[in-house]
Amino acid sequence: MAKSRTVYICSTCGAESPQWFGKCPSCGVYGTLEEQVINASPSGGISRGGWQSNTRSPTISTAPPKPRISVPFSDITQEEQARFPSGYEELDRVLGGGVVPGSLVLIGGDPGIGKSTLLLQTANQLSQRLPRILYVSAEESGQQVKLRASRLGVTEVTTNTDSNSNGQGIKTPKSGESAAKNDYANLYVLPETDLEEILRELESLKPQVAVIDSIQTLYFAALTSAPGSVAQVRECTSALMQVAKRENITLLIVGHVTKEGAIAGPRVLEHLVDTVLYFEGDRYASHRLLRSVKNRFGATHEIGIFEMAEHGLVEVLNPSELFLGNRDEFAPGTATVVACEGTRPLVVELQALVSPTSYSSPRRSTTGVDYSRLQQILAVLEKRVGIPLSKLDAYVASAGGLGVEEPAADLGVAIAVVASFRDRVVDPRTVLIGEVGLGGQVRLVSQMELRLKEAAKLGFKRAIVPKGQSFPDDIGLEIITVGKVIDAIIAAIPPQHKFGEGMPDIDDDPQD
Repeated sequence: MAKSRTVYICSTCGAESPQWFGKCPSCGVYGTLEEQVINASPSGGISRGGWQSNTRSPTISTAPPKPRISVPFSDITQEEQARFPSGYEELDRVLGGGVVPGSLVLIGGDPGIGKSTLLLQTANQLSQRLPRILYVSAEESGQQVKLRASRLGVTEVTTNTDSNSNGQGIKTPKSGESAAKNDYANLYVLPETDLEEILRELESLKPQVAVIDSIQTLYFAALTSAPGSVAQVRECTSALMQVAKRENITLLIVGHVTKEGAIAGPRVLEHLVDTVLYFEGDRYASHRLLRSVKNRFGATHEIGIFEMAEHGLVEVLNPSELFLGNRDEFAPGTATVVACEGTRPLVVELQALVSPTSYSSPRRSTTGVDYSRLQQILAVLEKRVGIPLSKLDAYVASAGGLGVEEPAADLGVAIAVVASFRDRVVDPRTVLIGEVGLGGQVRLVSQMELRLKEAAKLGFKRAIVPKGQSFPDDIGLEIITVGKVIDAIIAAIPPQHKFGEGMPDIDDDPQD
C-alpha cells in the first residue's frame, strides 16, 4: 500500500523542501514554508513517453515521419480577437483595448483598496450589455453583497435558482416573472467556497464573464490542505482555467497580497493567468492606480486611474491634472516632468527641499521617486556641477504620490534640487525631460513626441530636452536642447529674468 509523505512548500515561490526551515532555501523569505501531505501514487511501472521512456522500439521503422495530432503553423488560421468593452475606459486601457473572451485576469491589491468594489461595478456594467454575468462571492454572504451593491447603485442582483429565496438574503425572480422588470436580471450572484459547486455552476449557467472573489478562499475537497495554501490555490486556479478555456468564459479573479505587496500563493498562479493587474493606492488618498504587470493580449506597465467617491470608484479622465500642483502659486524647488506609464504620458510635478542637516550624516528621503536614482543625481550635481550637497538633507516627492521611476524624470529631479538649493523658482510653464548620466550629460529618452504633445495640450510653453532628440516641428512648444546638466540649469533658471508678475528675480549664476 502506498504511503503518504509530508513536504513543506513555500507560499511565495512554490519550492518544496523535505523539512521545515525558518527561511525558504529557494527565495530566502522567512516564515513561508507550509506543511503539505502528499499521497504517493501506487508503485508500479509508470509509462513515460518521449525521451523519458525506458523502453525502446524493437524494430526501426522506415516509414517517413508524420505528425500524430500536431498541425503545421502555416495551417493555423489567424482570427482577430473580438474584444468587448468593460464599461470603464481606464480598465479597457489596462487590459489592452477591452476584455478578451475566454481570458483569465488576476487582480491583486492591499486589503480595502477597492478590488471588490471595482469588480462589482464592472460586473454591473457588463450585465447591461451581456446576457449572463456571474459574481462568485467566497468572502461575503448574499445579503452582504446586496448591501454593498445598493451603496454602489447596483439595486438588483439575482441567482439562477428556482426558489424565491436561496437562504443567502438574495431575492430571486419567481417562475414566469419577466426579466424586463429587472434591469439587473443578467447579474447573478453565487455565495460559495466549494470549487466543485462553482465549476458546476459555470458549466450550467455558461456566463460570458465570471468574477471570483477571491481565489484564496476557495477550497477543493479532494485536498487535505487548508484554503489559501499553495496546493489549494494552484489546483483551484488550474481547474477554473480549464473550464474557462473550454466554455470561453472570461474570469476576473481577485488575489490577496502578502505584506511585501506580491500576490499570495505560488508564482505559478501568475503564470497560469493571461493578465495580472495590481490595484495600488494610499489608503489616505482618494485616487487608485490599476497597473498591468503582465498581459498576453496587450502592453504591460499600462495604468488606469480611478478615484474613490461616495458611490464607488470613478474614472479619472485627465490624470495629468491630478498630479500637477497649482501653477498659479510660485514656490522654489519645484519642477515639472512628463513621465510615461506604458503608452500613457503623465505630467507630474516634482518637489525638492534641500536644507542644512542636524545630524552627522545627511538624510535623504523620497516619495514617489526611486531612492537610488536620487543618490546618483545628488552625486552628479556635486561632482560635475560643483553644488555642495554632501552635508545637506535632501527630500524629493512627486505630487499626488505617483511613482515616477523612469530615467526620463532625472532632469526634473536635478533641476528641482538645484532650485531648492538656490531658493529659486523654475518657470512653471516649462517641462523637463531627460536622463542624467554619471558624466553630467543629458541622455536621450523614448516616446519624446508623445510627451511633448501631452505638455502642449496642458498649456505648457517650453520644454528642455536632450540634444539630438528628434521631435516634430509643429509641436506648439519652444524646444530648448541641452547636452549637459549645467546647460539645463542655466536654461531652467536663467539670470536676470522674470517669469511673471509676483515671481522673484533670478539673477545669480547656478554655480554660485
